Amino acid sequence: MLPMREGVGASQVGLPAGAWACMLDFLVERFPAISRGEWRARMARGDVVDAAGRHVAPDHPYAPHSKLYYYRAVANEAANAAQASVLFEDDLLVVADKPHFLPVTPSGNYLQETLLVRLRRSLGLDALTPLHRLDRETAGVMLFAKQPATCARYHALFADRAVEKIYQAIAPLNATLRFPLTHSSTLVPDDHFMQMREAPHDGDRASNSWTEIDLMELSGTLARFRLRPLTGRRHQLRVHMAALGMPIVGDRIYPHLMTQGTDNVSDPLRLLAESITFRDPFTGKNRSFSSRLQLQFPAPST
Repeated sequence: MLPMREGVGASQVGLPAGAWACMLDFLVERFPAISRGEWRARMARGDVVDAAGRHVAPDHPYAPHSKLYYYRAVANEAANAAQASVLFEDDLLVVADKPHFLPVTPSGNYLQETLLVRLRRSLGLDALTPLHRLDRETAGVMLFAKQPATCARYHALFADRAVEKIYQAIAPLNATLRFPLTHSSTLVPDDHFMQMREAPHDGDRASNSWTEIDLMELSGTLARFRLRPLTGRRHQLRVHMAALGMPIVGDRIYPHLMTQGTDNVSDPLRLLAESITFRDPFTGKNRSFSSRLQLQFPAPST
């Protein structure tokens, strides 16, 4: 297994049959967004290696039916002032309290400024692995496994719906609804890759997502809700709340996709992963972790 570098593992790409003369030619064609000059610079730094960790030079002959490994780099990655805190740590788990706007894992323009990489570096845990998803815009409890060998059994808890997750959200109140309620629908990918949508009900399409929703408190036309997802579909809570006429405050994707750009830290998505509870498959003990963060109602407009 190739070593981590500053908390980041090597990415891999398969080398298919082809007539590329050298590794550099293949990489430039396979990743057109990265210039030939940038690939040369990466290879000169030793950021492109083979399975044994040996540096691969630009003129290295192309070797089909093998794999190439490279360490990602993000030029001029923007600093992120959002700071997470560690809620709990033992031999098996690290539990963090993720702030709004901090990605969990590297993706796109986010690499070092992610929760996973920060924790790997600060705790000295190269093998740290996230056990579930949490959107970049969402704050709250996030679980990580310290030992790769334990991941499968922890993942099975989520797949078997043996983990209870409770969220809080702030949204406009739909006075026609009576709480508590359970909303179910069939979630499918929308035409835009960033969005999901509810598909029309028909005899051949069963619901695939359920959320329990309860009213906690009122503040003018807004309310604080407790959300309990019974399934774990992508953007489930955001889509369900919008479908009920209660889009979560600060949501720039639902019900309508707004222009994405610089984060407005004064107006985050008012969605918080408040707690996670489960029986640990290794210790047999009940585990329960709660966020210390608080969702704030928006200040009244003047």
